[in-house]
Amino acid sequence: MQATAGVLEESDYRPSEDEPFMNERQLEYFRHKLLTWKEEILKGSRETVTHLQSETENHPDLADRASSETDRALELRTRDRQRKLISKIDDALRRIEEGVYGFCEETGEPIGLARLEARPIATLSLEAQERHERRERVHRDD
Repeated sequence: MQATAGVLEESDYRPSEDEPFMNERQLEYFRHKLLTWKEEILKGSRETVTHLQSETENHPDLADRASSETDRALELRTRDRQRKLISKIDDALRRIEEGVYGFCEETGEPIGLARLEARPIATLSLEAQERHERRERVHRDD
């Protein structure tokens, strides 16, 4: 019975500013969040593969065939984006193991719990990300 209460207590846990930044409990929270996200993506990928394998029928009508090909292309593009996302999740998990998760790669400052909660794969603080995007815009406009 106690184990159940502990699990329930852990699932209700949310990192707060009142505790030391990236303490063991916060790291475990984000590790779990990242692993769950990765598993959801992988599950979706498996479903896509199954769906694409079952959708190999030939459509005699050109409009049906075009619609089916468009759907396939969209699904494959989505899966490609998610494959890249898995790579970023793996990088975040590696940063947790190395003890640098949650700190800005550019400044070394804490990224901030609200940003990590919203985007657990973030590598830059909000300020550094904004600077990066401004530089990108300037170079794109050149």
